[in-house]
Amino acid sequence: MLHVLPEPAATIVAAASFTGVRKGELRGFRWEDFDGGQIRISQSYWRSHVQEPKTKKSKAPVPVISQLSERFELHRELSGNPEIGLMFASPLGTPINLDALAEDVIRPALEKAGLAWHGWHAFRRGLATNLHRLGVPDETIQRILRHSTVAVTQNCYIKTSHADAVSAMRSLENAPNMHLGRRRRPEPSDISWRRTH
Repeated sequence: MLHVLPEPAATIVAAASFTGVRKGELRGFRWEDFDGGQIRISQSYWRSHVQEPKTKKSKAPVPVISQLSERFELHRELSGNPEIGLMFASPLGTPINLDALAEDVIRPALEKAGLAWHGWHAFRRGLATNLHRLGVPDETIQRILRHSTVAVTQNCYIKTSHADAVSAMRSLENAPNMHLGRRRRPEPSDISWRRTH
């Protein structure tokens, strides 16, 4: 997906994919909140209104992997090396309209490449699911997504596929303590109910 998108759409999609932040939080990313290794969530935009992050836990910093950090630095250079202000601003200096970006730039580029667009929230769920498949504990995924409880993460964000279920049962089948051995066939005398019923 990132290979077929132009800038800054590719960096914005990478940010959504690798941080798992909410759409309003992504619009509110500021350069002064980014230190190279993490980004602090200090604001969120709904339409043109700036707001506090959703909850107290939502204000926690989000780790930034090195590949995303490199994209941010390239985006900063292409934007004139700003030190403060919105990371993803419109030409007017306002927060970028992510729905318009998806409709005008992202969706057409993906359709041309034969790829589907599933919306901004899919990146948040996708990050949770991918981390879960990599064996990251659910409590850690909860902290990355900044949910109030781990139950929200487990019930609403981690999606297991049929292949995951089959793999899980194969793991159980091959577990060292799961060799039950062959049971002997019961004799008629072993079945007490036949004598009493």
